[in-house]
Amino acid sequence: MIEYRNLRVALLGGGSVGAQVARLLLEQSEELANRVGAGLELIGIAVRDVNAERTVDLPKELFTTDAESLILGADVVIELMGGIEPARTYILQAINSGADVVTANKALLAAHGAELFEAADQVGAQLNYEAAVAGAIPIVRPLRDSLAGDRVNRILGIVNGTTNFILDRMDVDGATLEEALATATELGYAESDPTADIGGYDAAQKAAILASLAFHTKVPLESVYREGITEITAEQIASARKAGYVVKLLAICERLTDPATGTEGVSARVYPAMVPRSHPLAAVHGANNAVFVEAEAAGDLMFYGAGAGGVETASAVLGDLVSLARRHVVGGPGFAASVHAELPILDIGQILTRYTVSLEVTDEPGALARIANVFGDHHVSLELVEQSIVPAQAQTASHEAVRSTATLVIGTHQATEAALAATVRDLATNSVVTKIASVLRVEGA
Repeated sequence: MIEYRNLRVALLGGGSVGAQVARLLLEQSEELANRVGAGLELIGIAVRDVNAERTVDLPKELFTTDAESLILGADVVIELMGGIEPARTYILQAINSGADVVTANKALLAAHGAELFEAADQVGAQLNYEAAVAGAIPIVRPLRDSLAGDRVNRILGIVNGTTNFILDRMDVDGATLEEALATATELGYAESDPTADIGGYDAAQKAAILASLAFHTKVPLESVYREGITEITAEQIASARKAGYVVKLLAICERLTDPATGTEGVSARVYPAMVPRSHPLAAVHGANNAVFVEAEAAGDLMFYGAGAGGVETASAVLGDLVSLARRHVVGGPGFAASVHAELPILDIGQILTRYTVSLEVTDEPGALARIANVFGDHHVSLELVEQSIVPAQAQTASHEAVRSTATLVIGTHQATEAALAATVRDLATNSVVTKIASVLRVEGA
């Protein structure tokens, strides 16, 4: 028998996720009440246009354009509007009015998370955000709660479904980037403007959130190094496949030792990388997401599932809502995010990584030695060198002799990013190098 009063829930945003959250709240109200110990009453849905067409049939009387009044009457506010403003203002208003907040707004958390968490801490409110990273996959609570007593050393995440779909089509079907992107757009995986996805911006926002959680340190978005997939070619994908790798856009959060000072720091970065086909992340296909966690005591853990979708993301939102509602029933203040470690954020040049570099060089005596010397000059050790000769025609149309070229695929041992980048720059100006065909980092090996 439920004796606690109904908890009033305000929903900001009626898009694909918001509509599914509203539907599930209404359809499963009795079951959710039994889990919480109190009824969850949806008191309204704030939208820009109350007459807009919806993907879900919901009671018209729930819709309003007056978000502020809705917030002031709520015990819990669910923000699913997206963007920075007015979402930031509304969340702060909700917190300061005594309400708890659930949000799926990765952009807002990456840019203003510290401000929002501090505001919640000051008034004893709770701010939950499981749906902000990897959709339906439970990763925020495992990092925040389950692994709170462990030491997370590294996270490798496929956290953007659009780019994973594109790279997967390029790998499986041999499609070009343009062809795979067109398919992703047709299927609704990519927006009409896919820049946030293929440019790595979406993944960078999620990397900032994951790194802050994993290392108990404030990691601002501007500290996350970012590269997208716009330069990835079908030739690179094919070359990686031949070598036993698959190319994935990875969000990498890592605990490292600063090579210059010997002190511990953290790195958060996003870039396409070659992953061994034996690694669990290599088996993540289509638009799915996965987060691979390397913890000191727990060992390797992987969280896999749908990274987007209205009803899938709604599942994570309702999980946060049930958690907050239970706290209301039991009593007690909310708990703040743990960001007390204050570890320094390392520059991309200080990280340790490996490269695979494909070069076209003139086929002449001593060419390989000259290339090896460039790597040696920057203290980058070679792990493997593969060479193939590309025969040239004896003469050009102007009857000038043309030398044959050789293709070199060079794999490095681990070195600092700065040393590897300097090596590539020097290779580009070396007289025996006719073309740098490909440069990709190697992760997970």
